[in-house]
Amino acid sequence: MTSTSRPLITQAFVLGAGLGTRLRPLTHELPKPIVPIFQKPLITFAFDHLIDSGIEKFIVNTHRQPEAFASVFPENKYRGLPLEFVNEPVLLETGGGIKNVERQLGRDPFITYSGDVLTDLPMERLIKQHRDLKNDVTLVLRRTGLGSQIALREDRVVDIGNHRGVPGDYDFANIALWNASIFKRLPPGQKISFIPVLANWISEGGKIGGVVIDEGKWFNIGSRADYLEVHRIISQGDWRPAFVKETDWPRAVHPSAMVDRSARIRGCSVVGKDCRVGAEAILDDTILWPGAQIASRSELVCCIVRPQKKVSGAHRNIDI
Repeated sequence: MTSTSRPLITQAFVLGAGLGTRLRPLTHELPKPIVPIFQKPLITFAFDHLIDSGIEKFIVNTHRQPEAFASVFPENKYRGLPLEFVNEPVLLETGGGIKNVERQLGRDPFITYSGDVLTDLPMERLIKQHRDLKNDVTLVLRRTGLGSQIALREDRVVDIGNHRGVPGDYDFANIALWNASIFKRLPPGQKISFIPVLANWISEGGKIGGVVIDEGKWFNIGSRADYLEVHRIISQGDWRPAFVKETDWPRAVHPSAMVDRSARIRGCSVVGKDCRVGAEAILDDTILWPGAQIASRSELVCCIVRPQKKVSGAHRNIDI
């Protein structure tokens, strides 16, 4: 990217504070943004995507188990760039979370990006439209099949969440670009969604834009079925975003894992760090998180084994 085409957006607020309730019990040990996708923490896909778009500074909010983020990022850096983690002891939701990091973000525009979304949609279209139309806020919209709460007319959001009675056409893709003017509209220290705030701003003439981006893949991992399906898609070679720089990703078996030669690893199965898989064990479309131990002659089909768990026998379609 040349200096003349380099975007003016260099900072991002990555949302990592969600409870991950739909993915329980998998999120009992790990916050959802840290769950591994072929050995790679979910939130690092957001970081990679943003870095590829010119972002150099990251603010990340956390809630449960902030020590898990510290363990994954012990130097508060990723690919040499600084990460600043801001814990929310009481969840503030999206609007409150943005207001809570006003000091860190300052007066420059910033991108918000959900830390539990996997996508390779073209970010440059968001940045270009925000700049060209001189918007206050620009939301990335998409036909996800999960919702249609946002009404768009000629690149302007005219309603969100049906606050003005206008039927929606698009879903919010959990990525947006904001000017610092949003901060004066958010009350400090309060739990609040940004949706009613934007709805009021629209009524007052705010330039709330929307850019529809249906290109690329977009995954919202809201269930164990979604989690396994993403692994299937990746294992079949149907998704490897160019912004992922690890040359050994996707990696099915971690180098530290010990897998008996007679064991059979099939489908989209993943064997994590320090795992042990015994003789004649069968793993079929099964994900082992770090430290899991599978006894000899066990058979696991479409299972997810959480960290440090010991498993024996035959199991199908469960989290262990």
